[in-house]
Amino acid sequence: MTTRPRTRSSFRRRAGALPVLPLAAALLTSTVALYMALVAFGNITDFDTNRAFVHHVLAMDTTFKDPDLMWRSVDSTTLQDIAYVLIIVWETVAALVLVAAGVGWARALRGGGGFARARRLSTVGLLMVMLLFGAGFIAIGGEWFAMWQSKAWNGLDAATRDFMLAAFTLLVVHLPGAEERV
Repeated sequence: MTTRPRTRSSFRRRAGALPVLPLAAALLTSTVALYMALVAFGNITDFDTNRAFVHHVLAMDTTFKDPDLMWRSVDSTTLQDIAYVLIIVWETVAALVLVAAGVGWARALRGGGGFARARRLSTVGLLMVMLLFGAGFIAIGGEWFAMWQSKAWNGLDAATRDFMLAAFTLLVVHLPGAEERV
């Protein structure tokens, strides 16, 4: 009796076998969705903690206080609070889009089709995360408001980590074959 070597296609034919790349895209998208939902939830339920962060970054009160840069500071608590609320709204919408994408991936993996829709929703949600942490925190907070100068209120490491997680997930979502059941 000879045994035939197992091939990739024989694994795929097994009942219940899921395609690896779409599954990875689904799990990564859902991970970022969970993360963004927890970030938004934390900012809503513990409003004052990160509110202080936004206030200090915008006020530039813990930077080197270089007169050539201090004209950029925003000292109005009303404007600081508006910025913080807009950040929370953006986080919440990104989380909702990514949750919808995760549900879309799950449905598609169960054979319901819809990989293209899940991919589109993932793309929108992940780009929202990248814009928030890349443009918002790294570029505007880090450079425009000189957050990099602050020892106490510097969120660049966390923003870079969040940006990279979303970027990596976006790459996986857009790999060839990530939207097809193979």
